[in-house]
Amino acid sequence: MDATEFETESVTVLVVDDEKGLADLYAAWIDEEESYSTRTAYDGEQAFDRIDETVDLVLLDRRMPGLSGDEVLEAIRDRGYDCRVVMVTAVNPDFDVLELPFDEYVVKPLDEEAIHDVVERMLARTNYDEQLQRLYALTSKTAALEAEKSQQELDQSDEFAALESDLEDLQSSLDETIADLEEEDFDAALQGLPGDRNSDE
Repeated sequence: MDATEFETESVTVLVVDDEKGLADLYAAWIDEEESYSTRTAYDGEQAFDRIDETVDLVLLDRRMPGLSGDEVLEAIRDRGYDCRVVMVTAVNPDFDVLELPFDEYVVKPLDEEAIHDVVERMLARTNYDEQLQRLYALTSKTAALEAEKSQQELDQSDEFAALESDLEDLQSSLDETIADLEEEDFDAALQGLPGDRNSDE
């Protein structure tokens, strides 16, 4: 589906959070966009009932009673649903996030502008191929851990070193593809990458 199709067709967003008021609030904010429709689920079991192939994006709380967000995420991927998944959670990231197949990780609290930004970012990424989507996901994990962990902790982590190596390999393999993009598409592709790994703090 290309960008113009997203402008004219309804986009379905599933919000999953065991805090009912918070899930309803996120859904209300998203519903303000005329082209978006939302579904809400208040636990992992409800999420399974309300997701199908028409869902484009899932905003998923990580810590929930019963089925955790991690378990819901794994099930979404195992069932082959072609949707973006954002972990929207109060749980600060640890190295275990490296094994989770999410597209982005954001930490509560989030305001209305932040919710709209992450939804728009995820839908824009759907327009790019699998390699570029993977680049976004790896960059998101890197940024999340860099924001949470000290440089010493990062340097001592074999998992983080492997993540950086994977990211470098993927960036190298995408060089030729990115060079072929029109300048406008290139700017759009890079917009929304969570953090600049080379910027000074």
